[in-house]
Amino acid sequence: MLLAYARGESISSIARKEQTDRPVVERCVDKALSGGIMTALRDLARSGRPSVITDEDKAWVMIAQLARHIREYAMENAHPSLTRMGKSGLHNILAGAEIRAHKTTYYLEKRDREFEEKMAQVLVVYKEVQQQRKDEGDQEKRTVLSYDEKPGIQAIANVAPDLAPASGRYPTWGRDHEYKRHGTLSLLAGIDLYDGHILGLVRDRHRSKEFIEFLTLADLYYPADWKIRIILDNHSSHISKETMRWLKGKPNRFEFIYTPKHGSWLNLIEVFFSKMTRAFLRSLRVTSKTELKQRIERYLEEVNIAPVVFKWKYKLDEVMV
Repeated sequence: MLLAYARGESISSIARKEQTDRPVVERCVDKALSGGIMTALRDLARSGRPSVITDEDKAWVMIAQLARHIREYAMENAHPSLTRMGKSGLHNILAGAEIRAHKTTYYLEKRDREFEEKMAQVLVVYKEVQQQRKDEGDQEKRTVLSYDEKPGIQAIANVAPDLAPASGRYPTWGRDHEYKRHGTLSLLAGIDLYDGHILGLVRDRHRSKEFIEFLTLADLYYPADWKIRIILDNHSSHISKETMRWLKGKPNRFEFIYTPKHGSWLNLIEVFFSKMTRAFLRSLRVTSKTELKQRIERYLEEVNIAPVVFKWKYKLDEVMV
């Protein structure tokens, strides 16, 4: 119908050829003109027949959950419409209430006995930065970096060209579902909590060797008489013998403030990583790991042209310095 209409054929002519009536053709054409071709090719949601299952029936199903149990006890619980309940009917009711009883969602319990104490230490640092920034930016010859690694950044290549958006045809970019992997990279990054500047390294891995390389980068970036405080987690590379040995050669230069176990959400760099994923990495396609590395480094350069200072708010009013 749509192809015939696009060729300029009349509604009546299309109806005769397709052995249907004019209203059917008109509805199809109207859907294409208002919502696009893909909308016209799908059936729109319709009201359907009147429902015989009441809201009370559905509420009882949410508690009962199992179709066999429902059929067995429907009558004695005054729900006769459910005596022939099948899996599909049960699925539809649970799906409508966004209950997925067949799936398990995992959560994480606090296992660090010093969680509150360590969280307080991190929050105190955030509070100090906030106060010093208010005092005309006086850092007293020290800075604070919020640091972490973002591993597993995939170098993904297209196997077919992307299709540009076109009015009435492709409202978004079109992309083939298949792709080719070229490996992964890790980003080691720290954000300066005073001015928002990002220090970053893109490497194949994130071992002690690479972490020491990041510390060297920070050491060279800041004046020699400054104190560098770093908020980070307890990853093995941060507390390894190699790292401790390197730090001994830089006495009183670095201070580590560790986040509690399973408390990575307390680290402000995670906000930057999240923004980077949404704004840059999510739709990125490259031809090689080398290109991915170059693109990430260019992204960091562009961020540092107009850096954004991230500010912590959660429970900060409760902290006294």
